[in-house]
Amino acid sequence: MAKTNEPTIIKKYANRRLYNTGTSTYVTLEDLAVMVKGEEDFVVFDAKSGDDITRSVLTQIIFEQEGKGQNLLPVTFLRQLIRFYGDSMQGIVPSFLEYSMTSLTKEQEKLREQMSGAFGVTAFDAIEDQVKRNTEMFERAMKMFMPFPTGEGAATSETSSDEAKSGKAGASDLDDMKRQLEEMQKKISQLSDKS
Repeated sequence: MAKTNEPTIIKKYANRRLYNTGTSTYVTLEDLAVMVKGEEDFVVFDAKSGDDITRSVLTQIIFEQEGKGQNLLPVTFLRQLIRFYGDSMQGIVPSFLEYSMTSLTKEQEKLREQMSGAFGVTAFDAIEDQVKRNTEMFERAMKMFMPFPTGEGAATSETSSDEAKSGKAGASDLDDMKRQLEEMQKKISQLSDKS
């Protein structure tokens, strides 16, 4: 449905069904959420009394979204909001929240543009690539501190033939060192037996 200057009128009947007078169809709260996301303005009236119940219907939409696990409102925020009911600040809160949300919406667009400019369209891909590079760098650094292959996964499929040769050379050097150590221990034992 094309956007118009006039808000679409939604009627809520006693059986809790919502009727979109613009499309002459029954709608759900989820349909109304889609309309909100599409910036399509609507007003909800109680079909029997004619009262404007838009606020309570929008609150129901938020309640449903939160119930689906799409938690947008932190518990501390909800508690603080409840505390403002009946408080002397209650009159200021709606205009403050409206201003804050308008500012956030404007800043959201700027942030998206900055992320696109800095990282390209796929900012998360760039971040993921950076994480992979950091992980590889960390693994290389760990190999520097553990020059001899040990245990499982000591030689990986990425090991080049030169690295494999140096690994074998390192292993034979280690064996030589072990042998020399054993010989030294035998000599020390012999010396201690003589004394």
